[in-house]
Parts: sequence; structure tokens; C-alpha cells
Amino acid sequence: MMPHLRFSLLIAITVLPISGWAFAIQSDVSCTSSPLRHRPSTHLHETSSSASTASTVASNASSDDATSSSPPLGKPICLYKTITITPSGMNKDEPPRQAVSVEDLTPHLHSFLSSSNMRNGVLHVIPRHTTTAITINERESRLAQDVEDFFLKLVPPDERSESPKRIDGVRYLHNDIDARPDSPEEAQRCRDNGWDIDHPAELQKWRDQEPINAHSHLISMMMGSSEAIPVVDGEMVIGQWQSVLMVDLDGPRVRTVGLQLVGYE
Repeated sequence: MMPHLRFSLLIAITVLPISGWAFAIQSDVSCTSSPLRHRPSTHLHETSSSASTASTVASNASSDDATSSSPPLGKPICLYKTITITPSGMNKDEPPRQAVSVEDLTPHLHSFLSSSNMRNGVLHVIPRHTTTAITINERESRLAQDVEDFFLKLVPPDERSESPKRIDGVRYLHNDIDARPDSPEEAQRCRDNGWDIDHPAELQKWRDQEPINAHSHLISMMMGSSEAIPVVDGEMVIGQWQSVLMVDLDGPRVRTVGLQLVGYE
């Protein structure tokens, strides 16, 4: 008869902490001439129990600190306002030329906040256009030029666009205006926005006013189109050199931006 073979294999796996839990899994695997038999270890239960206790204690302590340091909240408040932004350097009745500009919204936000009596909450900022972006950064004229140069190199304008930085050979499907609208959904959006595109003359008018601006849409998606800014003791919580900026990627155009305050007086 063959000798009865037996050996033990110890496996230790350490998993990175997840949500305050640290797991140490240990298993003993006994191998004989018979099928493998797995003896689950109790270390997982013991370690998890210990981590759970520590996590609960820390959570309770954090909750107690927050309760003791937070001031009582006042009357709930929810306000919305739309502001109008005229790009800096825009001449009266100047047609769009797909220029890029950086506009500082911070003074408008301070004014809205100070008139609201809101002490604690969140200020939401969202532009009402698909070729603008919102970001928090430094308001500096040379940096604004860097922003334009960087993004137009990253996503260059179509060779058919009005932009002086258009690149030969660059084309985007969105700019094939003669092929649009190319779906029932887009056609209905045109009708919903006042364009009777079922008549050939009106359809041509809509196509004529559509800019060659796919690159502006793409850059807007990359940069982001909203910000939520904490408000504490009546002040926006932003850094000394930070400003809330609207980047117009298809200007100059008069733009509108939506502001909403949600919080407590």
C-alpha cells in the first residue's frame, strides 16, 4: 500500500483597506491521496470583527466631533438666478468667430450670495450653452491665452470653420451641416426650438446659421459644464488664487449662466 501522504499549504492574502476595513485572510489546505479538503480559517472573522469595532469607535468619535462643532442650521433656502455674461473685448453686433475667452464669474457669485442671506450650503453654477465650460482656476490673462492655445492644439478646429486656428485636413461629422438633421430625434429638437425644418427654405435657414464648431463641443465635454461650490459662514470656500471661470469656446457671444443656492440662512 502506498504511504499516506500529507502536507499543509498556508496561504496568506492581504487586501488593501476598503472603506475602513482591513482584511487578513488565512486558509489551511490539507492535501492527501483523497480529494482536497478545505478547512476555513476563523482569522477572517476575527480580523473583520476587530476592524469593525475600531471603525465603529472612530465613526462615533467623528460624529460627536461634527455635532459639537457644527452651528445650528437656520431656515432652509433654495434660490435660482440667471446671469448674462458679455465676453470681454466683444464689439457691439460682432458676429461669432469661434474665439476662445475666459470670463470671471466670481464677482457675480459674490453678489448673488451676499443678497441671499444664505450662511451654509452649496452654490451650483451651470452655463446654458453646449460650447461653454465652467472651471475653478486662476484668472490671469496669459494663462487664458495658454488655455486657448492648449485646447485648440489638442482638439483643432475643422478646416471649414471660421477660426483662424483651423487646420487643413481636420473634419468632424457634426460639421457636415448639409447632412443634418440626420435623425428623427434631431429633427424634432429643431422643431421644438422654433425651426420649421419641414419646409425647404426654413431648413436652409437653420443650416445657414449652424456654426462649424464641433471642436468647441468636444472641448466643453473635456473641461466640464458645472461646478458645486461649498458655502460656509456666508462665504464661498475657494482658495486665495482661485476664481470661478466660464470658458467660452465659440465666441464672442452673449452667454447666460444659471446659479442656484441650496442651503440654510
